[in-house]
Formats: sequence, structure tokens, C-alpha cells
Amino acid sequence: MDVVSSKLLVFAMVLTRVSAFFLVTPVFSWTSIPVRIKVAMTVVLSFFFAMVLPHPVAAQSVDPLAVVVLLSYESVYGLGLGLITVLVFTAVRFFGQIVEQQMGLTMSEVLDPLMGEGAQALGLMIEMVFIMLFLAANGHHLFLLVISRSYETFPAGSVPTVGVLLEGIIAGGSVLLTAGLRLAAPILTAFMVLMVTLAVLARIAPEMNILFISMPMRIGLGLLMVGAFTPFVEGYIGEFAEWMGKLLPL
Repeated sequence: MDVVSSKLLVFAMVLTRVSAFFLVTPVFSWTSIPVRIKVAMTVVLSFFFAMVLPHPVAAQSVDPLAVVVLLSYESVYGLGLGLITVLVFTAVRFFGQIVEQQMGLTMSEVLDPLMGEGAQALGLMIEMVFIMLFLAANGHHLFLLVISRSYETFPAGSVPTVGVLLEGIIAGGSVLLTAGLRLAAPILTAFMVLMVTLAVLARIAPEMNILFISMPMRIGLGLLMVGAFTPFVEGYIGEFAEWMGKLLPL
């Protein structure tokens, strides 16, 4: 394989992994970002990584079938790492869905401008706040660090260690549930107290229409608690970086 072909193979492998990673990674995968911007950003980053990262496979002689296999390996790595990132990032949205369910707002949907799909207004607002804080803290640099460090553990052209990636994905799903429930725990406690209070009122004053007054009380309590605890979502940004370091096989 001549030098030009080696360089092209290296660039193709890097481009495949970076494209697969950004295809599912939050922020970079938003439908609101024009496709041309995504393509240009992916090509520029791939060119940069191809220039600075070591790739031993570039010196090997490969046939067309081997090239297809190598590109498949890179896509598996990129998608696996991206899926782990998505699972940890989605904990905030899961937290918002729990709150909306307690408030009785699960039927109210608006268009999510980032993903282009239906979403609940309150959960979308919480997610927007987290995203703005995440970007303000240069959290998007963490994604670039992930794809950069992945080449230290998984050099280009190496056979995918599916077991390691699958273990990280399963752990990411566990973090999604535990982190979302932990964020929503204070609000769930407040709603439990409210339900007990309404139950006591129903026993004390049976003629009172509890169902009629419960909805505005649940919505009011939900908005009050979300307003009080939204600033604490910022603390999840640091935990997000820690979880990424623990879960990703880097």
C-alpha cells in the first residue's frame, strides 16, 4: 500500500468512528443543526484526529474486503461510545418526565426544536436549562475528549471488544435510572406529602371535592418545586463528567 492510500485509509477509519459517534451523541446529533454544518464539522475533526493520532494499521497492506471490515469495526466503536453518552445525558430528561407524571401533564406535548419530536413542555424546559449550563461549562469539549481518548484504548483497525462496550451500555442504562430518580427524589417526596394531606382532608371533609382541587395543587406544587430545585441541576454537570470517565472504556 502506497503512502497516499495509507493516509486515505486512516482518514476513512477516523471519519467512520467520528461520524458514528456524533450520529447519536447529544448536542452534535440535534436535528436543528444544519446537515452541512454537521458534515463540515465531522470532516474537520476527522482530519485533525487523523493527523495527530497514531494508527499502526496504516502501514499494513489491506484488500478492499479488509477495508470494509475495518470500517465496520470503527462504526461499532463510534456507535457504542455514543450510546453510552446518550444514556448518561438522558437522565435529566427522565427526571423531567417523572415530574410531569406526578403533575398530571403527560398528555401536554410540544415540539422539541432540538430533536424534532414531541416532548412535554416542563421536561423540555428543564433539559434546555441543563443544556445551556452544560455548554456554558464547555461540556461539549468532553465529547471531543472521549473520541480522542478512545484511540488510546481502541486503536484504529483493532477488533471491537463488544463485551466491554456492552458492559458500558448496561452500566449507562443503570446510571440513567438511578441519576434520574435521585434528581426527582425531593419532588417525589413533596408529592407524597401532598397525597397524604389530600387523603386526610378527604377523611375529615368527605363533602369536599378532592379531585377538583388536587389538579391545581399538584401543578402548583410541581412548578414550585421545579423552580426551587432547577439550580441544583447544575451540579449534575460535574457528575456527568465523572460518570463518563467511569462508564466509558477509556
